[in-house]
Amino acid sequence: MKYLCLIVFLAIVIAQNSSYLGVKAVSSDGFVSRKGVQFILNGKPFYANGFNAYWLAYEATDPTTRFKITYVFQNATIHGLTIARTWGFRDGGYRALQIAPGVYDEKTFQGLDFAIAEAKRLGIKMIITFVNNYSDFGGRKQYVDWAKTTGQNVSSDDDFYTNPLVKQYYKNHVKTMVNRVNTFTKVAYKDEPTIMGWELMNEPQCRADPSGKTLMAWINEMAPYVKSVDSKHLLSTGLEGFYGDSSPQRMTSLNPVAANVLGTDFIANHNLDAIDFASIHSYPDLWFPNLDEKSRLDFLRKWLVDHLEDAQNILRKPLILGEFGKPTNIPGYTQAQRDAVFNATFDTIYESAQKGGPAAGALFWHVISDGMNNFKDPLSIVLSENSTTVNIITEESRKLGLIRGKGLSKKLKFK
Repeated sequence: MKYLCLIVFLAIVIAQNSSYLGVKAVSSDGFVSRKGVQFILNGKPFYANGFNAYWLAYEATDPTTRFKITYVFQNATIHGLTIARTWGFRDGGYRALQIAPGVYDEKTFQGLDFAIAEAKRLGIKMIITFVNNYSDFGGRKQYVDWAKTTGQNVSSDDDFYTNPLVKQYYKNHVKTMVNRVNTFTKVAYKDEPTIMGWELMNEPQCRADPSGKTLMAWINEMAPYVKSVDSKHLLSTGLEGFYGDSSPQRMTSLNPVAANVLGTDFIANHNLDAIDFASIHSYPDLWFPNLDEKSRLDFLRKWLVDHLEDAQNILRKPLILGEFGKPTNIPGYTQAQRDAVFNATFDTIYESAQKGGPAAGALFWHVISDGMNNFKDPLSIVLSENSTTVNIITEESRKLGLIRGKGLSKKLKFK
């Protein structure tokens, strides 16, 4: 009863506040496309303040907990958030989406259906990721294990990128996803404009080949494949943004030392026609635990500015900061520190967007609903708590919404 009352109240507030935020329901406006370094929606540049909610399909699998998805989306709309990034996978395990290669749990798929349908109803675009780099929720490891049970000669998670059977498993999953007909909207995912785009993987890495050639070959194969089965949606890599051999100066000046063995290359991995926009993540607290707070903030700004520069001048594509946040469990944490991270991030994104640059928006990690203690962690944010951080998020939404409202009247130049 408590949640039902809150949902009714939120629906009223949404209607009253949408004009103030400078945003409106966007999912019915058509597909998001790309022109030069900008996203385009309904003929105007599209800027996206958003959030991660990887748990959507999991919670929506049970009809009795679907209100959590509705509640989070309604709360997000109040704060002007227009994109949700979520997992399009759960490989093996409890409430699996893919139980075995090509075998899916219909209840879990209906959970994802519901999340997409609610996003459509409430005007939120979605970015959906096909698989995880990590073993959480299955990931590359589960694919390799499935192949191993058939007698395939695989021994490492990195065989995911080279074993023919594993690669076919991945392609089959992609094909199943894009051809899925939503049981609520009756629209196939590949025809659903609520879905803004796909990501090949969450934070792809290949430690077996630090040169980057193995991962590059996989992207060169999989990105065109995704486009061959779904030509309507945008596509990105899901990368963290670490530089590789194509940018030796950036490797030296920006990469954490540990990142140089991950086999990724921000420029090369995004510099192909089938990839529509660049993806980066930002976690200076995790990458540089021994630096002081000011040094981590300085790095954050440089990390964003340099990637935006490369997106503008080399890739000539939009860029989305797909994950960022401030963990509460670091020594000496304060709310003011989290606010500083969000302010520095949003200021950099807004400065680029205001000039018609490649910064399309930032998606913080991650949002949860009230009472979702099973998903609470040092990075989670509850929007209804109206903290100072939430106020900063709302203000960024308002500012980006105003730019979008002006649209092409600013005569922005597409590079």
